[in-house]
Amino acid sequence: MTFAITYMAAGIAICLAMGFVWDHFWSFRAQATADYATERPFFDLKSALGRTYSANGVIFDYSGRVNIRFSATITGTFTDNGGILDEEFFYDGRPDAERRQWQIQFTGPTSFTATAADVVGRAKGEVAGNALRMTYRLRLPERAGGHVLDVVDWLYLMDDGSIVNRSDMRKFGLRAAELFATFQPESEAN
Repeated sequence: MTFAITYMAAGIAICLAMGFVWDHFWSFRAQATADYATERPFFDLKSALGRTYSANGVIFDYSGRVNIRFSATITGTFTDNGGILDEEFFYDGRPDAERRQWQIQFTGPTSFTATAADVVGRAKGEVAGNALRMTYRLRLPERAGGHVLDVVDWLYLMDDGSIVNRSDMRKFGLRAAELFATFQPESEAN
């Protein structure tokens, strides 16, 4: 009986260690902006996000099923020191829009920090090549449990000016949700 418990505990420890190694070296979260440093078009934060986008996306729950579909309007305005990124989300089945306003401050030629009302502390971001990576802690609204999730956001700039967004959200190191969205620039004539 003692050997069985010991082997079971060892098996669980090995599985956890393998998951940790996978997550930190080969998974989506393990990407580095340096992986995209030579990719073009170059993701200049001010010009890439300093416009208005229409976005559509889905949020997958922990099981990989689509939990929420949404559309959004995202408008950015920037100066030499930073800027504001206004996001207005419209979730299927919910009558009211949800807003988030990012206050962005440049901390270097390729790095920035950002704050928002539902973000715990400061988000940290970096751009390289055609990619932007941002990490932060997001507090969900009370209707969604009020949990605080660890988020890794990746935005990839495409040749036509559109942006592909993928986000991984975790609680206690376990995947709670994943977001996938596309941002289409609105016409300059609007």
